[in-house]
Amino acid sequence: MTAFKHPRALVGMVHARALPGSPRAALPVARIVDIAVHEARALEAAGFDALIVENMHDAPYLRDASVPEVIAAMTLITAEVARAVHIPVGIQILSHAASAALAVAHAAGASFIRVEGFVFASVSDEGLVKDACAGQLLRDRTRLGAHGVRIFADLRKKHSSHAITADLSMTDWVEAAHFFGADGVIVTGTATGKPVDAAELAAARAASPLPVLVGSGATPEALQSLFTHAHAVIVGSSIKQGGLWSNELCPDRVRAIVAARDAIR
Repeated sequence: MTAFKHPRALVGMVHARALPGSPRAALPVARIVDIAVHEARALEAAGFDALIVENMHDAPYLRDASVPEVIAAMTLITAEVARAVHIPVGIQILSHAASAALAVAHAAGASFIRVEGFVFASVSDEGLVKDACAGQLLRDRTRLGAHGVRIFADLRKKHSSHAITADLSMTDWVEAAHFFGADGVIVTGTATGKPVDAAELAAARAASPLPVLVGSGATPEALQSLFTHAHAVIVGSSIKQGGLWSNELCPDRVRAIVAARDAIR
């Protein structure tokens, strides 16, 4: 249902090191690829069901990261990760580069993309997101013949203000994403590593004919509750040293969250 083989799927984040042109760039692309492949293989071996490659270290993000150096690097990294593992691989390009992510996924053999701003408007860290991307993105998917790339859309995206849409319920968000052609919806907390609101997650599951994913704040202790309403849980910060997304993978934390998933699957 979610493009993942098993129910109650764990989706691990592969945070690519800062890409060329970004403020924190320090490594050649070949080294960035090696690190991403190493992390991907480690997560697959531990028991994760899928992966997302993301340019998280590129902060502060461009309002639209559809620039040549990012597209080129993400295509290479994603292709090498997809070749290195036997589980589905997705990508997200921060920030708000949905059509670029679709093209990268299609070229690199990825299975899905995670997108911001699929429906409605918001104010993000990068500024006003006034145009929803669904209309252009679905047309791009048709034009590219990329129908095998699924689109998982964030609802009430983290790191954003949603005062513009304060009169909309979670049910409204889910119904709009479904009507506009998303393949799944993602519910997050207010920021990276922050837990989701339990009532919002429950409302999304109750309203959604689509798979529901949790996009932040997953911990071993929270999995039982999260999987009551979610088909899959995306894990990033929790599997890093000290629970900080920018740190290295922590083998003990990786094992702990997989063990917690296995105990309830």
